[in-house]
Amino acid sequence: MGYMGTGVSVKEKEDVLVETDEQSPFSLVVWNDEVNTFDWVIQSLMEVCGHTEEQAEQCALLIHYKGKYAVKQGDYTDLRPMCEALLDRGISATLEETVAY
Repeated sequence: MGYMGTGVSVKEKEDVLVETDEQSPFSLVVWNDEVNTFDWVIQSLMEVCGHTEEQAEQCALLIHYKGKYAVKQGDYTDLRPMCEALLDRGISATLEETVAY
């Protein structure tokens, strides 16, 4: 990608990245499997993660085609109960630390 001259300094961009990283240091990742139906994953994402139906449908498609997808970002303490709730429903989910680039 070429430099397009946005008028934002490198320092300002770094501040934004650091702020975002501190706000969402973890990702709740759902993994594709051959067991759960689209409907069950969509229903679970809506009930457990608070997704709208459209968000949940998009996540389910991405999980299916990419093999996994980070369905939610946030603090470990907020995401851990969601991860456990998805696991309790038979959905493969993990928490992964967000890597800053």
